[in-house]
Amino acid sequence: MDPLEIAADWSFWSRKPPPAVMRDVMLPRVLDPRVAVAVQGVRRCGKSTLLRQFIGHYRLDPARCVFLNFEDPRLAAHLRWQTLDALWTAFRARCGKPSRAAPLVFFLDEIQWVEGWQRWLRARLDQPEDCVFVVTGSNAQLLSGELGSSLTGRHLAVELMPFSLAEAVRAVPRLSLKTYLERGGFPEPLKSPDRDALLRQYVTDIVERDVRERVGARSVQPLRQLVQMVFESAGSELSMRRIAGALGMAVETVQAYVEACEAAYLFFGCPFFAWSERQRVSRNRKFYPIDTGLRRVSVTQAGEDLGKHLECATFLVLRRLFGTVSYWRDGGEIDFVVQRRDGQPVPVQVSWGAAQERHQRALDSFYGRFPQAAEAVLVNHGNFADLARGELLAAD
Repeated sequence: MDPLEIAADWSFWSRKPPPAVMRDVMLPRVLDPRVAVAVQGVRRCGKSTLLRQFIGHYRLDPARCVFLNFEDPRLAAHLRWQTLDALWTAFRARCGKPSRAAPLVFFLDEIQWVEGWQRWLRARLDQPEDCVFVVTGSNAQLLSGELGSSLTGRHLAVELMPFSLAEAVRAVPRLSLKTYLERGGFPEPLKSPDRDALLRQYVTDIVERDVRERVGARSVQPLRQLVQMVFESAGSELSMRRIAGALGMAVETVQAYVEACEAAYLFFGCPFFAWSERQRVSRNRKFYPIDTGLRRVSVTQAGEDLGKHLECATFLVLRRLFGTVSYWRDGGEIDFVVQRRDGQPVPVQVSWGAAQERHQRALDSFYGRFPQAAEAVLVNHGNFADLARGELLAAD
């Protein structure tokens, strides 16, 4: 088995990369042979496509870039570090000695399947020879912190999500917000007439290949039930004890399953907002799905749920802009609280239409508790695009 021969089918030595929607993602300023770039994100969100866009973004010579996807079935019997070493040796022999002006770039897609890849990559980074490494993974091993422990100080993480509204409009011109919330932001289902079947398959693949593998569950059924329960309860406080009672499992098992789902980017936790860590951890979290389309095909309720889907989409925008997103409840509920760089909290309320009286009552309570908080932001279907562009709520 010649890994370079297989890599030729994935690389662009004699053909151009196919056109694709440009992603709004923060990339490193330069590619450093001493630091690997790790593109992380949920399965099928476009990581492989982003790798191809590195060529244009960094003005790389395609002839000096090698791509290899380790989910290629021809590699199934060769998923060990020696295959990486063979690829590295063969590509250097093909292209000649690399230099700072003309580095060799190795794009290693779904690298988590390769046994011993962490130590092999660390050795290459510790002895840089003007070779750059960009890796991706959907497996929880790459997404949950093991990468940081094995490559401490030797990697930069790039988080990729499904399409934002702006990216989705580039893919489907004149796409409405309502349609975007219904379809979600996964690139292929967005334009496919079989989108619901694809989305259901995505849920199955993530649960079975990323979550179940991590927790070692004997049966996938409890995991599917947990995901459905979390998706249906999106935006509501949810306790591990309540989930455990509903599913007939131990609280510790539920906690492990939830952590594995978060590691695989299936959904995210939203903690209670308080200055005190004790108060934060004593309250239940809310949870939000990675994608509104995934949620729609996973829940049992009938009819449109535009308000809830707008809330879910708003959470994802705020997470991208601020990193940490919280909620607050004391009598009334503040959907989200984010903190500007100066530490000032900003309450955010979400409603498909005009803000309701309950939103104002909750804000009155919030300002009574946090009188120095910044002016509230009210998100609705009319200004969501402004929020997504970062115009409605500045991090400063």
